[in-house]
Amino acid sequence: MTQQVPTRPLPLTGVRVLDISQVMAGPYACMLLADMGADVIKIEPPGSGDQTRGAMGFKMKGPDSLGFLNMNRNKRSVALNLKSEAGRALLLRMAKDADILLENYRPGAMKRLGLGYDVLKEVNPRLVYTSISGFGQTGPWSDRPGFDLMAQAMSGVMSVTGYPGGPPVKAGVPVADIGCALFAVYATLSAYIGARSSGQGQHVDASLFDSALAFSVWDICDYWGTGKAPEPLGTSNKMTAPYQAMACSDGYFVMGANNQKLWLQLCKLMGREELLVDERFSTISLRLANRHALEVELEKSFRLQPKDYWVSTFLEAGIPAGPILTYPEAFDSEHAKAREMRMEIDHPVEGKVPNIGFAVKMSGTPQQVTRHPPRLGEHTAEVLTEMGISAEEQVALSEQGAFAA
Repeated sequence: MTQQVPTRPLPLTGVRVLDISQVMAGPYACMLLADMGADVIKIEPPGSGDQTRGAMGFKMKGPDSLGFLNMNRNKRSVALNLKSEAGRALLLRMAKDADILLENYRPGAMKRLGLGYDVLKEVNPRLVYTSISGFGQTGPWSDRPGFDLMAQAMSGVMSVTGYPGGPPVKAGVPVADIGCALFAVYATLSAYIGARSSGQGQHVDASLFDSALAFSVWDICDYWGTGKAPEPLGTSNKMTAPYQAMACSDGYFVMGANNQKLWLQLCKLMGREELLVDERFSTISLRLANRHALEVELEKSFRLQPKDYWVSTFLEAGIPAGPILTYPEAFDSEHAKAREMRMEIDHPVEGKVPNIGFAVKMSGTPQQVTRHPPRLGEHTAEVLTEMGISAEEQVALSEQGAFAA
């Protein structure tokens, strides 16, 4: 990846973030803040660290998984035992100068450690304290453990994923985890902006369940308007048709003639003008009501040519269409390369490490990779020294169990 040189400091330069999170939603959110210039200090349990370090079913050269290396760039790692009195006291000292603390322990766990928001706000009134959990800090399900799968299942996402009559299917990507990370970042930065003027931080409560529910706009509005629970539609769309994957002579492709103008154009382009006078398909509402029959009719024509033919033909005519790519094909596409969606990071153990590129591009302050994903505890001494803690005191803290597994 060719990194642009920023013309001015990154937007979050000077913002100090304490990342007390593991696995995905929390680390991903904090990485987004780090990519924008925040100084993110990842607080990890000594010995094992973030449990994602040991995840995935294959090994790298070192102990850290490629998943960890893709969610923790631009951070510094401090190994700190929060179960020890010395470790907790040290975190409180770190919080005095922090702007944001993000944690994803089970609700109540940080409070039991004496590190809840009620304590931290007394230490630093302007601190934005963000908690990420499966089901939120309040409510009858709040004490349940929760991962992306549970959030997808219990929010309704799985009920509309897959094909009618089929077994339960989850979304192929962790929509609750990533969605929660994005919602948490937007709320955290909003609270941080507010704290800059008011001097008062606040507690941000983000959950995978709420975030997954927030994606239900079309589906829940359909239910609220009709009283009928939404069902899975495969690749189809509840708002318009045809707008889905279609079978052709060598597989499938996607297309969308999702308004009346495009529908007229599609039928003429295919030489299927008889469909224009078919009463089953004359309006969007009727095409939705007769979606299966419409699919059968269109695929009679689509099966005569390969997907590349249909995609290029439709695109030339201004009808949206595209191939169905695997992830390797998508990342290897000329467009993904032009958008720099794969980059490589130098790592002291792994050498060149592939990372997903920045999902948004900024002209004046392009995101930068300034730090490799940290090794466990790599920056403990560095961060403590910056805090004015002498080498002698660091030794004493170590003897008191602050950094012990």
